[in-house]
Amino acid sequence: MRVVSGKFGSRNLKPVPGSKTRPTTDKVKESLFNMIGPFFNGGSFLDLYAGSGSVAIEAVSRGFDSAVLVDHQYLAIKTIKENVKMTKEMDAFRIYKMDSDMALKRFADQNDKFDYIFLDPPYKDQKMVDQLNIIKEKELLNDDGIVICETDDNVVLKDDVEGYDMVKQKKYGITIISIYRMKRG
Repeated sequence: MRVVSGKFGSRNLKPVPGSKTRPTTDKVKESLFNMIGPFFNGGSFLDLYAGSGSVAIEAVSRGFDSAVLVDHQYLAIKTIKENVKMTKEMDAFRIYKMDSDMALKRFADQNDKFDYIFLDPPYKDQKMVDQLNIIKEKELLNDDGIVICETDDNVVLKDDVEGYDMVKQKKYGITIISIYRMKRG
């Protein structure tokens, strides 16, 4: 596992030990960023199920100003901290050990807003539509903000999720990337 491109490109990242996380493969990560960028001039990125932190680190590597990483597992948080340390830009990252729903509430209470939100929950625990609704209700996206959802092919997200327009959806093996923009007005 590595940073694919950008200022941290080709640097190796540590995986989370054990089998409780499923890392986004380098191929899917590169495809995801090609779908939304591939490079950026600032902005904020939230990874709500960060695992090793590789997607959020990739985001900052490709030009985002900052990334917030959330995971509820101790080993994931430990790995995230080690991987973020490799960047030598620790100020660009905020790391939270907490449940994803609690994190969304906390960010709303803090009036945090994000340009991009990445949702990649464990495939057995899919609650993306609920979290898309929370993101909308709590107004956690900046204008023209994007939500990126990673699922397996057993979970098919509809293109008519209330309050969102589906921008793109692509399949990579068993992985499906769905990209939504919040409807305004």
